Amino acid sequence: MEFDFATLVERRHPEGGWSSQKWHRYGDDTLPLWVADMDFRSPPEVVVALHKRVDHAVFGYGTVPASLARVMGEWSRREYGWAIEPEWQLWLPGVVPALHLASLALTEPGEGVLTVTPIYPPFLKVAERTGRLAQQAPLAEPTAPGEPWRLDLEALEAAITPETRLLLWCQPHNPTGRAWSQEELAGLAALVERHDLLVVSDELHCDLLLDEDAVHRPLAAAFPALAARIITLWAPSKTFNLAGLTAACAVIPDAALRARFAAAARGLLPDVNVLGLVAAEAAYAHGDPWRQALLDVLRGHRQRLVEHVAGWPGVAMSAPQATYLAWLDLRRAEGLAHASGSPQQALLEAAKVALSDGADFGRPGFVRLNFGTTAAQLDEALRRLDGVLKG
Repeated sequence: MEFDFATLVERRHPEGGWSSQKWHRYGDDTLPLWVADMDFRSPPEVVVALHKRVDHAVFGYGTVPASLARVMGEWSRREYGWAIEPEWQLWLPGVVPALHLASLALTEPGEGVLTVTPIYPPFLKVAERTGRLAQQAPLAEPTAPGEPWRLDLEALEAAITPETRLLLWCQPHNPTGRAWSQEELAGLAALVERHDLLVVSDELHCDLLLDEDAVHRPLAAAFPALAARIITLWAPSKTFNLAGLTAACAVIPDAALRARFAAAARGLLPDVNVLGLVAAEAAYAHGDPWRQALLDVLRGHRQRLVEHVAGWPGVAMSAPQATYLAWLDLRRAEGLAHASGSPQQALLEAAKVALSDGADFGRPGFVRLNFGTTAAQLDEALRRLDGVLKG
């Protein structure tokens, strides 16, 4: 089956007038390559399933169907080699609420919530919003062009205090695109056990590995001895472009940990959107051919970006190993030498390309670029950026 990833879907001025965070934050003259929201139609099977559910015309409170739990288990076994039980799955209205819920459920006020930077911005707000102690450790930056960002275990351990209780982890990593090595994960696992930490592992981008020989292993599956300490967060939102349907799954093998998490959710989080449940099941049951075609498109887009960045003096980027997000270091960009303000703001004004500001991820001077869009739109954005960053 062939899928259309080339035709740009009108999102700024659609006939139905529907709003889009991505397309409506900036003016009509700006190309939005910021929030992690692709510009592709979701898999056809998902659309068909949603039409069927809408045609039913009753949208009362739903429940998580056994068929969805079964499909999620089959996907986990096939893709990750991890057999998960239906009762391990708690479906929730999104990953960001789950991060905050975990802090409330698993820690006490004043205890430490630790993460690494740069990191997806909501991670940096969890402790503050839940009355916990915010703790951060830096990743190790690339030391040469083309090298990846690395997990700095010494820096991570140095950030741990007697108050530290919860680690918010991300694999593959947003925003750097790292798919962590087994050696890095083994070091992390030893540290977690040594300091008696609980872990929330956001694995939202695990189905979008761009290096063709890469294999994702969930942290809880790679280190079974730690499974009682880990909450794994998955969702179809990034893989199948379903973020607006707000359906996510917390996989929690340990019964006691699962009970604490579920108890904290009661009265605090709403049930999952009934359409989100339908879309999730259709995506995991039938969406893999679409995903494989998407990966081919994203690999080509990544190569386009690598080639352009090579022509931008002073700009550095490690090619992402996963996701449709690229993390660019603009601190020494010659084309921005005389710009005032952040690189993100400078490029917004000079190139009319909207990127995500690295300061929001804990690293000023960087930007995150979303290349999950059509080739024509990406090429136009790169042309505009060439005009500024080539100097």
